[in-house]
Amino acid sequence: MQRMIFVVGNSRSGTTMMGRVLGGHSQVFTFHELHFFEQLWNAGREPKLIGLKAAVTLAAKLLTTQRDGYYTRRDPDMYALEATAIVNAIPGEVTPPDVFTAFVTNEVARQGKPIGCDQTPRNLYYLDELLVMYPHAHMVVVVRDPRDVLLSQKSRWKRRRLGADKMPWRNALRTWAGYHPITISMLWRSGVSAGDRHADNRRVTVLRFEDLLTDPEAHVKQVCEAIGVSYEPEMLDVPWIGSSHQQDQPDELGIDPASAGRWKQGGLTPTELAVCQRITGELMRRHGYEAEPAAASVLSLTWCRITWIGKSALAVILNLGRSRNLLEALRRRLGR
Repeated sequence: MQRMIFVVGNSRSGTTMMGRVLGGHSQVFTFHELHFFEQLWNAGREPKLIGLKAAVTLAAKLLTTQRDGYYTRRDPDMYALEATAIVNAIPGEVTPPDVFTAFVTNEVARQGKPIGCDQTPRNLYYLDELLVMYPHAHMVVVVRDPRDVLLSQKSRWKRRRLGADKMPWRNALRTWAGYHPITISMLWRSGVSAGDRHADNRRVTVLRFEDLLTDPEAHVKQVCEAIGVSYEPEMLDVPWIGSSHQQDQPDELGIDPASAGRWKQGGLTPTELAVCQRITGELMRRHGYEAEPAAASVLSLTWCRITWIGKSALAVILNLGRSRNLLEALRRRLGR
């Protein structure tokens, strides 16, 4: 397999921006979020052999996701011929990871670039497997202030009217149901812990989102050096797309430093702030984030716990079918 980069991190932590930055390099092609290692294949199990039909269907789903977008529900059969050619190029018997590798190789070659970049955030929970399966790949783990992550997740359901017009209403509802300060804070804690376990690995680069915004050239140069490519200034010309707080502005290029510390401008209640800092406090300090005073009443904290139960149940229902093994996905996210 040609060289590969995996950009991972908690959702709304800046992985999309980092993927765009790397995709601006003359040697790197950044994919859309592929969601292979959980939604299309259960990475927690040993790869099993699959037949030609299943392999072609899997390749066609990957092609549909990449060519048409994750939220576009088109018939994968429209890519059946190309998917068949990709699978037939695999020597010997075939497993799902073989199909993924062949798909990546095909798409990267199609773009005329030697390095592929998968920027699916949830791959953060599969670093153990990725480091073993792809010995020549480099992992970029993006960490963001949990309070900014909380604020962005709180507003994320609005993305449909801020420029993400391909987002189905069901997904907007799923995103709304998935937001709760307890849930998001626990996910941040487990996700950052997953990345920290590999922080000493030379094939893993842990990058604070705020550092990228404050001094983008210096930190992108560090990432390039770790990956083994030369820095190119054009990498910083990324469009302003994907914010939960403002309309997409694809004609505006560059890295906007205003994305750091938005939570300080308001948007989180004292209860949300208190809950977040209580759950993430230890890891916040480890990554250089200082806690702020946040007073929450006993009544508000009790109500927060009650609503967490209801929204968690709704979120689970709306996420059925989004992973090959929901219990395994939950286990990883809870750090169990």
